[in-house]
Amino acid sequence: MIPQKVRDIMNEQIKNEMESYYIYLSMVAYFHSQNLEGMAHWMRCQAHEEMIHAMKFFDHINDRGGQVVLKDLKQLKTGWASPLEAWKDTLEHEQFITAKINDVMGVVRESKDYAAEPIMNWFVNEQIEEEANATKILEDMKRIGDSKEGLLMIDRELAARVFPAGSPLDPVAYAAAT
Repeated sequence: MIPQKVRDIMNEQIKNEMESYYIYLSMVAYFHSQNLEGMAHWMRCQAHEEMIHAMKFFDHINDRGGQVVLKDLKQLKTGWASPLEAWKDTLEHEQFITAKINDVMGVVRESKDYAAEPIMNWFVNEQIEEEANATKILEDMKRIGDSKEGLLMIDRELAARVFPAGSPLDPVAYAAAT
């Protein structure tokens, strides 16, 4: 049985992960509006990852006899002044999520919930990757400054990200299902 404090903070983290999904989907819309299809694609993949993260917590709570309680989501942001601002927000958001993951880990350890430590170790390591990816892209965006050619190069590079198999956010996958 999952301790109540752990269950409660994991339910809160489901909300945080779904808000991540929502903000990244907003970035997809923004990048599409700017004709930056590679960045939009990269963010679609990122949104899918956030949904997976929420479901990892969801399943963990259920597998341990706890009750998932879904909370209201906030629309965090819907527009950006530039692609650079969107990538700055991406890094800031990942740093926010890292802090929240660390909070969950703290409650897990305080509760001596050893069964939750493996999943939390996975999330701690995942956040290292999430921040590293956002940092790299942000640094590349800063490096190119106002170069339209540089922006095009980064956009094309980001278009190479691969969706997880069967992703509901992959236009190819859902086009094949109709």
